[in-house]
Amino acid sequence: MARLSGVPRLPRGLSLFWKVYLTVVAAVVIVAIAVAIVFRIANASEAGPWTERGRTFFARTLPADDPGPTLERLSDALGADLALVGPDGRLVAGDPRLPHLRRVFAFSLPDGRVVYARFGRPGAGEDEDDHRNPLVPIAIIAILIALVAYPVVGHLTRRLERLRVGVEAWGAGDLTVRVGLSGGDEVAAVARSFDAAAETVERLVASHAALLANASHELRSPLARLRMAIDLWREDPRPALEREIVTSLAELDALVEEILMASRLEHVAGLERIEPVDLLALAAEEGARVDAIVEGEPVEVSGDPRLLRRLVRNLFQNAARHGAPPIEARVAARAGGGATLSVRDHGPGLPDGESERVFEAFYRPVGRSEAAGGWGLGLSLVRQIARRHGGDVRAVRPEGGGAMFVVEVGAGTSA
Repeated sequence: MARLSGVPRLPRGLSLFWKVYLTVVAAVVIVAIAVAIVFRIANASEAGPWTERGRTFFARTLPADDPGPTLERLSDALGADLALVGPDGRLVAGDPRLPHLRRVFAFSLPDGRVVYARFGRPGAGEDEDDHRNPLVPIAIIAILIALVAYPVVGHLTRRLERLRVGVEAWGAGDLTVRVGLSGGDEVAAVARSFDAAAETVERLVASHAALLANASHELRSPLARLRMAIDLWREDPRPALEREIVTSLAELDALVEEILMASRLEHVAGLERIEPVDLLALAAEEGARVDAIVEGEPVEVSGDPRLLRRLVRNLFQNAARHGAPPIEARVAARAGGGATLSVRDHGPGLPDGESERVFEAFYRPVGRSEAAGGWGLGLSLVRQIARRHGGDVRAVRPEGGGAMFVVEVGAGTSA
């Protein structure tokens, strides 16, 4: 990265507060020096012509003998205080204080005499011996600016320091840290962006931890059954044991596939590909696996064919596993675009108050045995896929018992 030339670099060991504050003070000092130089140059440029003209004027006007009356008349005519000093340095005429004052004009005449003049006589109450330096007000202004800049810079750097401490704590592993800065400036905007990112990362890490814990718990049952079936099959290779081994392997394979898909859906934004999909044909194909009755109208939706197939399959598998036949499905077009898919079974239905919790990953109702199992990732994936396709899923309690899940897809789908 290119570095600006001519800009002084502050020591790296200084804190941000002192870097910003010393930069402000340095800028004030540079401005004060520049103003003083300009002021001096302006005074010098104004004094130059006056000095030469005044020397010529007084040399021609003041007589060598008895210049006092002439000097007094010139003082009244010019409205100025005048004093004449001889070549020997003694006062000849005029105000004896002028040679000792600072802000007066001195005109050296060719014969060695010097005329001191102060134009603009002081008013009442004004100090005639004006020793004020033009740098004094500039220095006062610089000091005031430095004093005002101190708390302002301190406030800014304290907010930045708070942000730095929060980022370091979060980077050290405390994912619960939030900076929480308020305001409408850029520092507050950066803090809010950090808090939002930290919250997202914390949620993802917690989700992955819960997914890992639940997945390891769910994997124990098929693994235990598989191990027992293999041990028994070695002693007595019956067809029933072989079917149990194949079933357990298929269950493990499906569970691992769902875990990988859930993890991918959390990491990949949008859809990898979008194609037109006939939802009725897809539902009929998957419904045939569980002898479901599929009705409705052909509706074409845009989406990821692989994910939509997983959504439909999980709904039918959930109905077959946790419900009872007959399983009925219906596809209908939505008024605002897209389609609605409803899948109903005639089983015991959902427990009271569980219509939302069944969409949680690996949710198991209270009192449900290990052998009966929970809902796994099936319905959780259904919700994630539906939302990726601009819709959602909800559970309803139909008349006549059973459970029914209604999915809306196809509106607002984006890659």
